[in-house]
Amino acid sequence: MKTIIAFLFCLILYVKSDEYVNVTYQPAQRQLYDFKKEHPHPIGLWTKNAGDPVEIRDTITINSDQFDNQLLIDSLSTFDGERIPERVVHAKGTGAFGYFEVTHDVSKYTYADVFNEVGKKTPLVVRFSSVLQNAGGSELAREVKGMAIKFYTEDGNLDILCASLPVYLYRDPGELPSLAHGTKRNPQTNLRDFTSFYDIITLKPSNLHQFFWMLSDYGVPDGYRKMDAFPIHTFELSNIHGETHYVRFNFRTEQGFSALTTPQAAAIQAVDLDYFTRDLYNAIDSGDYPAWKLEMDVMTAHDIQKLDYNPFDVTRLWKNGTFHTVPIGRLVLNKNVENQFRDVEQAAYNPGHLVPGIPGPVDFLFRGRRIFYRDTQNYRLGRNNNKILVNMPLYEKSYVRDGRPPTKLNMKNAPNYYPNSFHGPVPYVDEHRPWKKLHVLESNAVDLEPLWYFYNYILEDEAHKQRFIANLAASLVPVTPPVIQRVFKILHLIDEDLAKRTRAAYEVAVAAVSAAQQAAAKATDPSPKRNYPTAEGPPKHNDTKSIYRLGIHQEHVFMDHH
Repeated sequence: MKTIIAFLFCLILYVKSDEYVNVTYQPAQRQLYDFKKEHPHPIGLWTKNAGDPVEIRDTITINSDQFDNQLLIDSLSTFDGERIPERVVHAKGTGAFGYFEVTHDVSKYTYADVFNEVGKKTPLVVRFSSVLQNAGGSELAREVKGMAIKFYTEDGNLDILCASLPVYLYRDPGELPSLAHGTKRNPQTNLRDFTSFYDIITLKPSNLHQFFWMLSDYGVPDGYRKMDAFPIHTFELSNIHGETHYVRFNFRTEQGFSALTTPQAAAIQAVDLDYFTRDLYNAIDSGDYPAWKLEMDVMTAHDIQKLDYNPFDVTRLWKNGTFHTVPIGRLVLNKNVENQFRDVEQAAYNPGHLVPGIPGPVDFLFRGRRIFYRDTQNYRLGRNNNKILVNMPLYEKSYVRDGRPPTKLNMKNAPNYYPNSFHGPVPYVDEHRPWKKLHVLESNAVDLEPLWYFYNYILEDEAHKQRFIANLAASLVPVTPPVIQRVFKILHLIDEDLAKRTRAAYEVAVAAVSAAQQAAAKATDPSPKRNYPTAEGPPKHNDTKSIYRLGIHQEHVFMDHH
């Protein structure tokens, strides 16, 4: 073994330079160089998967017996399977570790250990993401961003999943598959299709509220550090007396909220698709730790009885004057992940992971999310995904065991059934847990009032309104009939001024696109002609036989292809 190590050292050329000379590198750019500085010598022997050391002649497979080269077999077989299924939504993301510190006494509202005792610190991991982008997509796209937080509490993991906008897209969990399909890629063209997007959200106008927020200045934050985050639901909390309160949590960035305009985002996107990830990594590595203040808007059961709106509707804001706000603490990110696959790609956040003192939301959307989050994690990571390092709670003793790795200690030789007489894990009695459960009947009525309020009061000045309308009009340009007519009808129902100004901006945008296309066509071909495979030309809409022949031909081509 010593001979092998000495041989390897002879092959390495050391350059004695510990400083950057006349060059300023960002932390993300110098990651490999920093690793070398931290480890001035090789970190150990290279081994094969089973742990036996790699002999240097096995690193070259040309003119060798490849069948006997176990290093080659290990490398290629693991390389073929190193990718796991990409998330259907939130595929592109990054993350960091940090802690949460309680700054205010909130025991009046909850007995959750994580939020009690001023000064208490709880370790956590956060994953930031773009909702609709593929793993290699752009972080500058105008869309909702995610901030998923896993608190490693003494009572188990608490997962709080947040969005960058304070209202959610839908309230019926059954809408998720269609909304995801309609807002992602067309099944034939594999391109984003604004017609399908507007088609589905105008047929479900309750989904428009979040889209309005997305088209405003809140739609593209200036990086993950400078965005607020909202955990979507109205949570039920309980205190040690069994009293309940209903709250909406808000994470407010201490860096100050900052947004990018559409031209600014386009300019950055042209040179850096990973702008959000790079900004977060560089800030943490430089010691400029991003932080958020956690606060909660609070209502009592008595307050709810006096409301003229549904406080559990995730597609709308709570009205001013119907709640009071209570500060809780600070979330600080102070450590970059060391391995993206281990700490970010394998991280599993489930809104159903709650702790005593936080019974959780009571709406029907949350009930659905408790089901399908667990299912997607079982698919992506396997049924033992809670035993992956980044997902493991501080304490866990369970009768759930076996299955595909990782199984860790698999509870060793403890009894694997309950109840038992041989000192296996035992349950406890939560004396503070509320006995009564609030039941909420959600309404499916179309309510455009929040959209009217957003246009007239959330958009704080005329310049912001104009940018919102410009973004809205630009997104409408590729939308085809009959969807475009429906969009303008709904806009008119929301606000007449909004509809009038959007139509004017839309007509200008369409004219600009048409002029650009004509100019491009003239530049390539002064007299463009469409050529068809037969002298008959394209089938006319009233030519039933032509359409029939074309359909039969396409069917045969399809069958031959398959």
